[in-house]
Amino acid sequence: MQSIFGTDGIRGRFNEEITYSLAYKVGYALGSLLENKRSILIGRDTRISGETLLQAITQGLNESGKKSINLGICPTPAIPFLIKQENLSCGIMISASHNPPEYNGIKIFDHNGQKITKDFENKIQKIIEDPNQNISIPAKVIPLNTNKDLMDIYIKSLIHTMGGENLSGLKIILDTCYGSATTCAKIIFQSLGADVRVINNSKNGLRINMNCGSTHLEPLKKALRESPADMGFSFDGDADRVIGLDSKGNVLDGDHILFLWGRELMEQKILTNNLLISTKMANLGFEKAWKKIGGTLYRTEVGDKYVHEAMKEKRAVLGGEQSGHILSQINNFSGDGILTALQISKYCKRKNINLNDWLKSSFEPFPQKLTNINLDFNIHKLNPKTKILIDQVIKNFKEIYSDNCRVYIRPSGTEPVIRVLVEAKNQKKVDFLSSEITNKLFLEINKLINF
Repeated sequence: MQSIFGTDGIRGRFNEEITYSLAYKVGYALGSLLENKRSILIGRDTRISGETLLQAITQGLNESGKKSINLGICPTPAIPFLIKQENLSCGIMISASHNPPEYNGIKIFDHNGQKITKDFENKIQKIIEDPNQNISIPAKVIPLNTNKDLMDIYIKSLIHTMGGENLSGLKIILDTCYGSATTCAKIIFQSLGADVRVINNSKNGLRINMNCGSTHLEPLKKALRESPADMGFSFDGDADRVIGLDSKGNVLDGDHILFLWGRELMEQKILTNNLLISTKMANLGFEKAWKKIGGTLYRTEVGDKYVHEAMKEKRAVLGGEQSGHILSQINNFSGDGILTALQISKYCKRKNINLNDWLKSSFEPFPQKLTNINLDFNIHKLNPKTKILIDQVIKNFKEIYSDNCRVYIRPSGTEPVIRVLVEAKNQKKVDFLSSEITNKLFLEINKLINF
């Protein structure tokens, strides 16, 4: 059977890949594998299906003899933080991150607040698939009370990361995209003295990530035009990533965040070996500029777990993805969009510089184009022979690489698409290569599928 786990936990469309039955079995399998008796923390984002999956996972855990604590709607990073803080057994976040409302997912964190290993994922899957395991689903619904005290602890921890500094005098707009950030982003920034305006701030699971948030910046740009501010921050559905905008609407993505924040840490001499960890999606302009000031950029495969593994191995203190998923030593390397936004705001206040001027001191990005090839099948569920052939086709196209041109292609781990990234010094070359590669790749894949 194909693994139910992808690049970031389990993810898919509700009632198709992600069902009540599967969630129940995951809860039961997880509970059966845990040796200690401490409680398991569960949170979710605002998606309508989240309540159903929460009920299913809780039922499964109960059936395995384990107790759980319901954190309710919360940012994903609240889960790993509170696991460590409260010495809990492990934690589960029910979320599909930046994906549309019809998707949902299950992310599992171990007792250290880190995402579970591939080995542990395989153990969960083995129990779920075992024909000798009679996992029967109870029909009764159990009451689930929300623990609000734990959420307050998480909020206070984010305020504490500011080290006593405040944001008074800064005017900031936040786009919480109808998701997890609606629970606390406004409160945190206001408590630190910022003049805050928030858009898309209702807990609306039908609109989460829909034409808003970190993957759709136009609402935040519009808000900045209509009500000028020093900066704006746009979160994704579970608030583990963020993209910033300066007062003019220029984009502060994960590459710029890493470069600017990394340069501050370099000057403070607390950046191990002047090293930053990012992925193969990171802009070539970022890499060249970082090397020019004496830094080293190490690239991993796409996915925060790969960034985290490399940071741990190389003892790096800062890393992340272009998408705005940033990991730092401040909170045990857990990607937290609100924390990242606070740090950027803090540096602007401390340096007495507006984000527009600070961003101008960053690198000049190479023209870059990311194109999605939409598939009507899940590439990860193809028979092994066809998958090998498609992987070879992708590899052939990926080998177009020179000092000033780069092509990176990967099947998405969460959606039925292949992502094609092309970058070069010249925009015309980017557009030409992007069009040529996506068209040819689409035709080649369809030939193999229809063969």
